[in-house]
Amino acid sequence: MGCTLSAEERAALDRSKAIEKNLKEDGLTAAKDVKLLLLGAGESGKSTIVKQMKIIHEDGFSGDDVKQYKPVVYSNTIQSLAAIVRAMDTLGLEYGDKERKSSSYIGPDEGMKCL
Repeated sequence: MGCTLSAEERAALDRSKAIEKNLKEDGLTAAKDVKLLLLGAGESGKSTIVKQMKIIHEDGFSGDDVKQYKPVVYSNTIQSLAAIVRAMDTLGLEYGDKERKSSSYIGPDEGMKCL
């Protein structure tokens, strides 16, 4: 064996060095990534946290996201307002304007429908 490499050995060595370089770069990139494991029961808000992080730290809502969530937000708003109006008598709360009470009737199914 001599001190020189054949063309095949040289090509293999170059490929090996390139692979090692890529592995090192990937390792440095992976070390910068933050990973978070969210544990919790179903419906405890894990996916909500992920969505909020995406909105805050990425580019926010896309046009399609806005179209998709708009009816949900409206429906949640109506349901919440209906719950407040229903609870006012139970909690002993009165309207600031007495005339509003007559226009605040919410039927049994109102506020529960999705828009």
